[in-house]
Amino acid sequence: TSIMCGWIGMRIAVFTNVRTTHQCWKNLSAGFDVAIQGGCVMGLSLVSLGVLALFALVEIFRAYFDFASSETMYEAIAGYGLGGSSIPLFWRV
Repeated sequence: TSIMCGWIGMRIAVFTNVRTTHQCWKNLSAGFDVAIQGGCVMGLSLVSLGVLALFALVEIFRAYFDFASSETMYEAIAGYGLGGSSIPLFWRV
């Protein structure tokens, strides 16, 4: 998911930067509006991909693992997410 989010985010950012620069030649407020709209589109698309990935992960955990309760399943998913976020943090060091 992070590769897909990075690719989509960079494409939207480059496209928005070109449009913002073009609009700023005409009027600074129009360029600001385009930049805000592009940032909103990028943020919403990346968050929606994250929510879809979380939904898929919950369904995979339900299908392949047997948990005593839903609470233990969500604790396992939270641990999975913590490990997934700490690995890139230490790769940068």
